[in-house]
Order: sequence, then structure tokens, then C-alpha cells
Amino acid sequence: MVKLNKIYTRTGDDGTTGLVDGSRVSKSSALMQAIGDVDEANSAIGLAVIALGDQPLAAALTRIQNDLFDLGADLATPAGADEAGADDFTPSEMVLRIVPSQVERLEREIDAMNAHLAPLRSFILPGGSAEAAALHLARAISRRAERSAVGASETQRLNPAALAYVNRLSDFLFVASRAVNQNGAGDVLWRPGATRD
Repeated sequence: MVKLNKIYTRTGDDGTTGLVDGSRVSKSSALMQAIGDVDEANSAIGLAVIALGDQPLAAALTRIQNDLFDLGADLATPAGADEAGADDFTPSEMVLRIVPSQVERLEREIDAMNAHLAPLRSFILPGGSAEAAALHLARAISRRAERSAVGASETQRLNPAALAYVNRLSDFLFVASRAVNQNGAGDVLWRPGATRD
């Protein structure tokens, strides 16, 4: 378990922050941008959980919030190397990593929700209900987190399962937004060019 006795340390006053291995990076680095965007997505999901109340989807989103803390820890842990010198993203008692089974769980949950949805006839506007709007906001922020993580992966090695997870997350949130919009019946459809004068 994590134990935080003191919130401020002053070690970041120089504009750097520590990674899990003790190394330090600039707070403006691509990696820290990705970690911050994952944190923002997690916060937006928290708002969606509150909007959903006691609906069963809230429990799935709370589990995803926990996954996102694992994802942040994964991103903040530099890649190791196995005996052959290849990237090693194997989790251990001391190293948190996103694993393929977490991605697969999201896929199963997406498929289960999608099976009940009306087919899309157009792109949809982010809204319909307060719950769906909250999920769409979380989806848009999770897409930014994915873009940031991909950008960070262009300069350093990141866990492929972590990248897959953040990609699948926005798909989950999109499908979930439609599910809470009366399985798509409450979706607000985009009408191309309809507002032109």
C-alpha cells in the first residue's frame, strides 16, 4: 500500500518530478503530459460515476478508475530489459503494469453493451442525457490521454498493453454513453450542414 505522510516535498520546485525508479524528468515532458492526461481522464470518469448513481455501469467505471491508477504507475515506471536485452514490461510485486487481460475485459464489456445498441445512422453529438454527456467528456479526455501516451512512446519505450488499454478505454466510454442514452434511442444525431443560414 502507498503511505503518504507529507503532501509537499519541495523536490519538484526545480520543475522536475520523480519516476518510480527514482529518476527525474521535466514536468513538461511528453511522459508527464501523458500521465497528467490519464489523471484528468480518471477525474472525468469520477464525475460520470457520480452522475450514474446506483446504475451497474458505475461499478465498472470505478474498476476502470483503479486501472487508470495502475496505468499511471505503469507509465511512470521505465521499461526494464530481460536477459536478452528486449523490453520487459512484466509486472511483479514491486512493478505495476497493465496486462492484456485488463484490455480483454474492456473488450468483453464493450461487446456486451454494444449488443443492445441501436445501429448508428450518423455521428452523434456528445449529450442526450447528463450521464451520457459526462461519459462523452471522459471519452474526449481519454482520447487526449491516448494521443499523449502515443507521443511519449515516440521517445521512450512504453508498455504496449498500456497503450492498448488507453485506446480501448475511449471505445468503452463511447459505447457506455450510448447505452445510458436508452441504448442509443436518446442519442443526439449530427445533421451535417443543418445549421447553415
